[in-house]
Amino acid sequence: MSSAERSQERVKITEIFHSLQGEAQFAGVPTVFVRLTGCPLRCHYCDTAYAFHGGEWWTIPSILERVASYQTHDVCVTGGEPLAQRACVGLLKALCDQGHRVSLETSGAMPVTELDARVIRVVDVKTPGSGEESRNLYEQLQSLAPQDQIKFVITSREDYEWSRARLQELRLNERCGVLFSPSFGQLPARELAEWVLADRLPVRFQIQLHKILWGEERGR
Repeated sequence: MSSAERSQERVKITEIFHSLQGEAQFAGVPTVFVRLTGCPLRCHYCDTAYAFHGGEWWTIPSILERVASYQTHDVCVTGGEPLAQRACVGLLKALCDQGHRVSLETSGAMPVTELDARVIRVVDVKTPGSGEESRNLYEQLQSLAPQDQIKFVITSREDYEWSRARLQELRLNERCGVLFSPSFGQLPARELAEWVLADRLPVRFQIQLHKILWGEERGR
């Protein structure tokens, strides 16, 4: 697709805002978030169901202009499920071309092999507690690079044991960073931290920094 054709593509956006990255390897870094509308999954622990519907259509140049207004290097494209929109691929490339460090938050249910190599992919592998385990495309994980990360949102001890088994069977930590995150409001963070330490897992424990700071407030 030519740059002229890409400029005419439209992306449905729920919100664009400036905050601190709350998760993954750049937690705490000022970041512009571009939240796309729509998602084909219905995870039980979803905290952004407001992004399933509504939104407004933006051209890619208009998104780039809004992002540039924040004068921030890091950009995170999220959802919903951003890759449910075909134009997301072009948006990611355009953001990289503007010199941003671009990360993508996506489920383990969407193909990630056609993305610009500069994009940092944070892939959420769906645990049984999510209700969407059957949607995982495990073969996609083989395309991930050291800069990428795999995330498990864990709701219970059963989820933890399932995630530990996937980590070991697929040798995920040999491919990229692996995140174990307690589902907010379902699993006490301290319990998960103690399990990770007891089993000496080669993962990074994380909690959602933005929720500690701002709770469920939108746009933060």
